[in-house]
Amino acid sequence: MKDIVLETCNLTKAFGTQFALDHLTVSIPRGAICGFLGRNGAGKTTAIKLMLGLLRPTVGSAFLLGCDAQTLTPEIKARIGYVTEGHRLITWMTIAKIEQFQKAFYPDLWDSQFFAEMIEYFELSPKKKIKHLSNGQRAQVSLALTLAPNPELLIMDDPTLGLDPAIRRQFLEGMIHLIMHQGRTVLFSSHILADVERVCDRLLVLDRGVLRADCTLEQFRQSVKKVRMAFKDKAPEVPDIPGLLAQRQGDNELELLLVGTPEDTITQWCQIHGATRHEIMPMTLEDQFIDFTAPAQTKRIMRWEVN
Repeated sequence: MKDIVLETCNLTKAFGTQFALDHLTVSIPRGAICGFLGRNGAGKTTAIKLMLGLLRPTVGSAFLLGCDAQTLTPEIKARIGYVTEGHRLITWMTIAKIEQFQKAFYPDLWDSQFFAEMIEYFELSPKKKIKHLSNGQRAQVSLALTLAPNPELLIMDDPTLGLDPAIRRQFLEGMIHLIMHQGRTVLFSSHILADVERVCDRLLVLDRGVLRADCTLEQFRQSVKKVRMAFKDKAPEVPDIPGLLAQRQGDNELELLLVGTPEDTITQWCQIHGATRHEIMPMTLEDQFIDFTAPAQTKRIMRWEVN
């Protein structure tokens, strides 16, 4: 049995009659690099705060490193790194001073050499004050501060938000190097799908508070397909193909968004229903994610499955 580092069971948060998170159940094993995806308002940040014990759940539970999130001990907290969006740091301090401040909370865990190497890798001066750093440089300092105590579990909530592409890539390359070198378990939330594809081996997809996908990156890439079909006569109005998520209908054409439908099933369905030709359209991870989570009102020409 795999060593589970982060686990939730029916984790739910309601604000009045609105559910920000609805019965989230996941298990993340040690060493996984897990992308946490969802549109704005999907409930990712709420889920992360519940996992860390920063919010109290309406229903359900979360366990980090075997400890209930609502009663995390100082020893367990010291083994968890948390990078928030915005990278809020004490602006009047220098990088050296903020390291000294942070180090005091981890006297037995802090790796000063590692922190120095990180700052050197990002080409930053320890004498420079936080208020004089760019957003990208603050993100880099934040990552170094989070990783210096050698956390077993690293939770990152949109850490590259607002960074320019060059700094974002440098940030991610540094993160990849450290993760691969030290084998950390990572939950990485991001709106930038190229970043997720670059660092993650597993995906959690949250849609309006509900977990819609929990699989490897490769499984998601293979599962979500867009198929275009042509017919000699009028296309079937209500396709009865397994895995149908949405459809776009023309006079003699049909475009289907399918989830988990094998290619031989698609071919067989086309033969039975008289399609003269069909093709599986190329899709990026971003294309797949957008179509998979698209709200119904933005797809007026689509028919959505009811779940």
